[in-house]
Amino acid sequence: MTAFAADYSATGAERFRLGVLWLLAFSGGFVIIEPSPYELMTVATLVVFAYGGMSLRRGHLPLLMLLTLYNVGFAIAVLPVIALDNTANWTAVSCFLAATSLCYAIILSNNTEQRLTTLLNGYTAAAIVVSIIAILAYFRLMPSAETFLFAGRSKATFKDPNVFGPFLVLPALIAMQRAILGRFRDVVLGSLRLLVMLVGLLLSFSRGAWGHFAVSATLMLMMMFVTSRSSKQRMRIVALATAGAAAATLFVVALLSIPQIADLFAERASLVQSYDAGHTGRFGRHILGFLMIFDHPIGIGPLQFSKFFPEDPHNSFLDAFMAGGWLGGFAYAALVLITVWVGLREVFAAAPWQRTYIAVYATYLGVVGESYIIDTNHWRHYFLILGLLWGLMVARRAQSARALHQRQLPSSCLAMTAPLLPRR
Repeated sequence: MTAFAADYSATGAERFRLGVLWLLAFSGGFVIIEPSPYELMTVATLVVFAYGGMSLRRGHLPLLMLLTLYNVGFAIAVLPVIALDNTANWTAVSCFLAATSLCYAIILSNNTEQRLTTLLNGYTAAAIVVSIIAILAYFRLMPSAETFLFAGRSKATFKDPNVFGPFLVLPALIAMQRAILGRFRDVVLGSLRLLVMLVGLLLSFSRGAWGHFAVSATLMLMMMFVTSRSSKQRMRIVALATAGAAAATLFVVALLSIPQIADLFAERASLVQSYDAGHTGRFGRHILGFLMIFDHPIGIGPLQFSKFFPEDPHNSFLDAFMAGGWLGGFAYAALVLITVWVGLREVFAAAPWQRTYIAVYATYLGVVGESYIIDTNHWRHYFLILGLLWGLMVARRAQSARALHQRQLPSSCLAMTAPLLPRR
């Protein structure tokens, strides 16, 4: 941490801001009601940080522009159907979540390391708490257990198991990193945290979340291996990752010895469910829906897709085109592609938070993949992850620019004072 960051974080005002930031991240795990505590904490956080000063940097502009175009598309498409139920509210929520993503990116511009650590600590605490709730509810070890279940699957404090499961991926990857590369205490604590979250992930019985975690964990380990600066560390990554995978497999096998879990696992583990196949099944709707794009350049409006087909799109790219027209759809696609491309280059850039950035980037890649089979456009943690990525990219470039300026400053000062020096 730089001297500036250390001085910055030592102030009482910054400590208060960090506390608010932790509560914001923690509240993201409790969204069973609307408006949820997360929305209320977001407003409070914006007030607190705006009072302390929030600066929009040049690196934030692409994110701002693409999120604006994305939501302008929704605003245009909603006009013909604005009188219908929930369409205006859906559009407002989209604008609000996009704004949270930009705010996370701006907040990380200052005191980056400490604010990032605080955010992820709050996120991890929430993930552990909701995982414990999911486990207790699934085995009926708590009152009102059915409140936290859906069709025999754990949803914890979320409305849908398919949102609860992916919510756990990023904190699980952070725990995995600490278990692999940390000291003994970190290994023990990281392993315990990872175990709790993996059980919660399993009991969500979300195929998308399972695949999301598997893909993101694999990508993260590969990037950690490639960016490692020592052969000893690479060997440790390979050895502990292999041992961890074996231990996790044995643990899952042990859980599957419970008939209640084994039966639902066998049902959910099927690659294609009955509602996926057929002319108007999930994947059939994708094809038919994308063909509709050419006939509806301004879209059909939010929440209208199910009036043409039996269910919602279950594809975030298709949903962006249908709910936001060509403007919203292409803006969303451009946002994803630019984030993935620019973010990949940042994986190999040296920064104090490089390891954490790799976990966030790997999680984002997993979310992008899952976006093809489910609507992620209103996932709160999706916009958190997006904001973290852009915030860390901008902060790293600003840090590099400051370091370059500091290196050039002595020689510049010497050149300016050279005429004043006495000649021999």
